[in-house]
Amino acid sequence: MSKKLKDIPKFANEAEEREFWLTHDTTDYLDWSKARKVTFANLKPTTQSISLRLPLWMLDSIKSTANRQDVPYQSLIKVWLNEKLEEVHLGVK
Repeated sequence: MSKKLKDIPKFANEAEEREFWLTHDTTDYLDWSKARKVTFANLKPTTQSISLRLPLWMLDSIKSTANRQDVPYQSLIKVWLNEKLEEVHLGVK
């Protein structure tokens, strides 16, 4: 006999849904044995603009480094932030 699955609640927004799945097991709501692999073409992650004040010397240094690497400076900042987050989550020092 297969397990009775719970109904997935309706969420007001993405943040509410994210919080829900952080505290609930998906196997109570979905039968993963019936899952299929799919590809989402041209899917871009959700982004949000922020304002960040940096010392001028720091911004100039970042722009100079980005220019040497031939990448936009904002992209370089995102790469650096992501690398640091990965270190923190993996406990790398």
